[in-house]
Amino acid sequence: MNFPRNTLVLLWALCSLAQSQAQQMNVVFILVDDWGWTDAGVQGSDYFETPNIDRFASQSLRFTQAYSASPVCSPTRAAIMTGKSPARLDMTIWHEGARDGGPKERKLLNAHANPDLARAEFTLAEFFKQKHYDTAHIGKWHLGRSAFYPETQGYDINIGGTYWGAPSTFHFPYRGTWSKWDPEYRYVPVGMGKPGDYLTDKLTDHAIDFIEQHKNSAFFLSLWFHTVHTPIEAKAEDIARFEAKQPGSRHQHPVYAAMVASLDANIGRVLEKLHALNLSRNTVVVLTSDNGGVDFPSGKSGNQAPTSNAPLRSGKGTLYEGGIRVPLMIRWPGRSAPGSICENPVTSEDFFPTLAAGLAPDTENLPGFDGVNILPLLDDPKASLSRDTLYWHYPHY
Repeated sequence: MNFPRNTLVLLWALCSLAQSQAQQMNVVFILVDDWGWTDAGVQGSDYFETPNIDRFASQSLRFTQAYSASPVCSPTRAAIMTGKSPARLDMTIWHEGARDGGPKERKLLNAHANPDLARAEFTLAEFFKQKHYDTAHIGKWHLGRSAFYPETQGYDINIGGTYWGAPSTFHFPYRGTWSKWDPEYRYVPVGMGKPGDYLTDKLTDHAIDFIEQHKNSAFFLSLWFHTVHTPIEAKAEDIARFEAKQPGSRHQHPVYAAMVASLDANIGRVLEKLHALNLSRNTVVVLTSDNGGVDFPSGKSGNQAPTSNAPLRSGKGTLYEGGIRVPLMIRWPGRSAPGSICENPVTSEDFFPTLAAGLAPDTENLPGFDGVNILPLLDDPKASLSRDTLYWHYPHY
């Protein structure tokens, strides 16, 4: 059978694209909100129960000195998306703080900060779109108003991503006012649901659906949980289990422990789906946090500190170790030796240059990064990097 020349060219292009996608590795980037450095069994907790995270750590390279780009959420998320320092982006405080000018009752003037991730920035999602990946953002965004939502920054799909930093509640229908001091009505758009549904479960449902629907193509999935941010809320059966458990030496909050347990169960669901679809061997999985744990009480935490970052000092919102050192585990098939540990300091700005170098090393004209490629550490945790300094800029208090 003879085909027209233009048909043959089209068939060749389609075959080449299919072959390219078959050779590409998927990426699942799991970001947990306010997840403290010690908030897992493998990280030293004797109260929280995290069997799935602990198992994942045994399959991954675990970094003991990983740092978030900022002690608060939005700047770190911007750094992950761009590979640039929050100071360079002028995004040094969370979105609402930048939008509203920061707290008004304090003696010092608030430093200016951008509330939105500029559309001119080349994002990690846009990089993967250039490489013909299917892209999805599921969960917390917190990087700008609607004109700057994930679907404008390289993602095909956005489920749950808005400019709000936290849901008013983790229970269906995930909407309401934040507090009597902040009456703004918040909601998390995640589709249909029913009473009894829990937000962390719902986001994972969407993530699993996305993986199932895109199992035959290369995909980049950002699963950015709202948990374990305030409000500290969990499912009743999990709370009861931890209320009946002896408190640990460092952690004692039963509701927060129940939130961590739910996080762990849902991370396990994602990993099991990858395994069931035979995608584990072809998928890079990153698990980390946007800043240190909340070690101070508030009305949203039952007037009890949700966690302790000890032996690190302090927590979220400070530049002490407890505010910026975070858990980080990377499972990269063919690179990271299962169960290995790296003590070399790394930071949020390193993700973009590392994923780009590892998955598309021939890419040209990438933007300048403040982070560095840490692939040498994935190949040899004792290797050296081409920098000797990490720095932070947080002109707020």
